[in-house]
Amino acid sequence: MSGTSIERFPIHLGLGAAAVREPEFTGMEWYGDYVARHAADGKEGRLVSFHRFTEPWDSWEMHPAGDEVVLCLEGTLTLHQEHADGSAATVTLGVGEYAINPPGTWHTADVEGEAAALFITAGEGTEHRPR
Repeated sequence: MSGTSIERFPIHLGLGAAAVREPEFTGMEWYGDYVARHAADGKEGRLVSFHRFTEPWDSWEMHPAGDEVVLCLEGTLTLHQEHADGSAATVTLGVGEYAINPPGTWHTADVEGEAAALFITAGEGTEHRPR
């Protein structure tokens, strides 16, 4: 028996300690469907996803409902954070290192070469803005 690819099929962690295999990730529009599928879990739901990057992110994002964990699994990822209190931080993550984006923190990332990261996200109310 083989496992399921986190890169293709993210996981939703929901109420009652449930772990739900999500439909295959198809791009940014996938997130809207995800939010609709799990609206009943409110801010307690978490999305676990894995993404590979070969260039800097082209936008900023912010999660108002809770913390987001960013765990670097390959390469190097430089995370830029603009916190809700107006302070800013830059955190460079190597393999096995993580950072936490607190609620209300706008964040984006730079990548040199290739990098991959696992995200555990409180997705309710997520906002994006151009970089």
